[in-house]
Amino acid sequence: MTLDQEHWAGRLAALAEKHGVPGANLAIMSGDEVVCASYGVLNVRTGVETTTDSLFQIGSITKVWTATLIMQLVDEGLLDLDQPIITYLPEFKVADESVSKQVTARHLLSHTSGIDGDFFLDTGRGDDCIEKYVAACADLKQTHPLGATMSYCNSGFSILGRLVEVLRGQPFDQVLRERLFVPLGITSACTIADHAILHRAAVGHVGADEPQVVPVWALPRSTVPAGAINAAAADVLKFAKLHLDGGVAADGTRVLSVESVRAMLEPQVEVPDPYVLGTHWGLGWILMEWDGHRLCGHDGGTLGQGAMLRICPDAGVAACLTGNGGRLRDLYFDLFKEIFGEVADVQMQPQLEPPATPPQLDLHRYAGRFVREGLELSIEAKEDRLAVTTIATGTLAAAMQGQQQPPFEAFPVKEDVFAIQRPGNESWEALVFYRLEDGTEYVHTGGRANPRVA
Repeated sequence: MTLDQEHWAGRLAALAEKHGVPGANLAIMSGDEVVCASYGVLNVRTGVETTTDSLFQIGSITKVWTATLIMQLVDEGLLDLDQPIITYLPEFKVADESVSKQVTARHLLSHTSGIDGDFFLDTGRGDDCIEKYVAACADLKQTHPLGATMSYCNSGFSILGRLVEVLRGQPFDQVLRERLFVPLGITSACTIADHAILHRAAVGHVGADEPQVVPVWALPRSTVPAGAINAAAADVLKFAKLHLDGGVAADGTRVLSVESVRAMLEPQVEVPDPYVLGTHWGLGWILMEWDGHRLCGHDGGTLGQGAMLRICPDAGVAACLTGNGGRLRDLYFDLFKEIFGEVADVQMQPQLEPPATPPQLDLHRYAGRFVREGLELSIEAKEDRLAVTTIATGTLAAAMQGQQQPPFEAFPVKEDVFAIQRPGNESWEALVFYRLEDGTEYVHTGGRANPRVA
């Protein structure tokens, strides 16, 4: 079907205003047709208008670009996904000696390494920053045993970035530019502030009702492979088109083999919380089931900015939304439900919500304290719900000048599954409680496994 640019620009504007998003970009692709729309301002202080070529931080969508660079190495016979990382990085280690010796690129791509993942360390702006970051991972402990479950791991993708550097003999940013940006015809996307400032670059905001500019603009350069590309939404769809077209760029250049494109979409691990992002993780991609159709995609969140990418290969439809604050997740649900329903005739998976009649559960067995790198969760049992308090820890929390988060409540949906609504949001997320085979108890939320502590 022909895409109506004016219609989608209107829907973006109406829904972004409804959800208090200062500025946003939208790109929709159906077959070879792409339409783009923009809304609002890049910075509430300056009032600079958002345009369709404005750069937003796409956050962890970057991980799929890094995964693509890894699969290029596989295509060239330079890397075996199932060989231990130390085969290629002999100096690599984490706190657990056995994990240091056994963890593979496949573990890192599918977030099954168990390495505590939200380690945001600023190691400077030099070309050696990722090398220094990986050296600092030597003290990282395990959230869970190697391969035992899935827990989102930013650290793992910086480690993969170092693998790219060593096997290519170039800094990660240069490899990304030469092997993806250039063949895809992407000229403005970048990874550092020095380059972003040459373009119309968005600034992050916190607070949905009265958005305030964030105190820090970007994540450290050491985290670029995990989540620091700045790009226009239309450029993200050029990357999506590469994967829809079996690894071939628009000019006919083969960037990735058909085999690697397919391998990235193969389920590697089931996600304990299938209600928010997807049911499984592939090699970089989040995999989800909507209305009988298999979709892939990724979300990204940085300092007051966010992005969502969804691709429906069956229909040849993809959409990317970027924004700089407000209730961006609520905007995503409303907007993508319309886009995929109207353009692809695919209905978005319904959100998890508390049932009208809650189940009768012993809530006290869910109470406790759950801790991992970057976050502490304290859960108390109330009469018919759980009260959850979160404390952000580590360098990223300090940079954002805020550690204690507003408390929220968790409502029982069924045994071991609770619906949560974070302060200010309309959309629901999940808390999923489960045990590993060794009896260790976890609560899974936000894509991460949080182990219970005494």
